[in-house]
Amino acid sequence: MLATVTDKGQVTVPKAIRDRIGIVPGSRLDFELMSDGSLRVRVLAHGADNLFGLLQRPGIEAQSIEAMDAGIAAAARDRNAQAKR
Repeated sequence: MLATVTDKGQVTVPKAIRDRIGIVPGSRLDFELMSDGSLRVRVLAHGADNLFGLLQRPGIEAQSIEAMDAGIAAAARDRNAQAKR
């Protein structure tokens, strides 16, 4: 498959490749130049490390697991109540 580099240095990864290796919006790619001049591209793992700081809100204290569980349960109850109407 061929792709063209734009004047900004951007390349669109063909859809068939994105689908096959799980590239989604926000994916981080690792480029490695090999000794033979070829280019290796890897999709970095999507793990908890990528989420660190995602929900940080300066000035707001972090919630406990128990408080988060209670909030999730309340939201589920509300959603179920709305679905029954």
